[in-house]
Amino acid sequence: MANPPPATGARLMLVFTVTPALDPRTVEAAVRAGDVACVVLRAPVGEKLDAARLAEIAAAAQRHDAAVLLEGSEGLVAAAGLDGVHVAAGPALDSVLRLLKPAAIVGAGGLVTRHEAMVAGESGADYVAFGALAPEAGDFFRVRDLVEWWAELFEVPCVGVASTLDEVTALAGAGADFVALSDALLASGDGAAKVVAAAQARLATGDDAQ
Repeated sequence: MANPPPATGARLMLVFTVTPALDPRTVEAAVRAGDVACVVLRAPVGEKLDAARLAEIAAAAQRHDAAVLLEGSEGLVAAAGLDGVHVAAGPALDSVLRLLKPAAIVGAGGLVTRHEAMVAGESGADYVAFGALAPEAGDFFRVRDLVEWWAELFEVPCVGVASTLDEVTALAGAGADFVALSDALLASGDGAAKVVAAAQARLATGDDAQ
């Protein structure tokens, strides 16, 4: 089945933690279920990732034209054939930008203040992302407000992280260029592909379609 045609407005990003249970076929099916621009892979807390395992998962998304980024570390990007990194703003971001740009994508993530966002945007990051990739209760309203503020003033693309389908709709309405579906949201339905399809319907219609 071919990817659905791109919707106007926001595109999707998918967040997956690379646990032993994560099947590349799950990632591929999810990417095919919507207009997915990017997949962000995360390491489980306290664990290291294997380049061969990352490469297998990344290939499942890349064959459908989705970029694949690794959260946090640039060390495995080349070895695993990834497209770039999603890294927290601050000294780490500056270091990664020097190492990887312009050959790779570097996104600035975890932004929680306007000042952090402006510094990251001016640094040369390819996008700014508001909210943690694993959102906590109460994060959403701050994330939505930051997305709305950024979208009105700046050209650098912005990402809002959603943990529910209602948040997908709200973040797209606030002007997000990309809406990231958190790991928890992707695991909340009858499969990641169905969640992506439901989120895509929200983006396409701007309402509560599921």
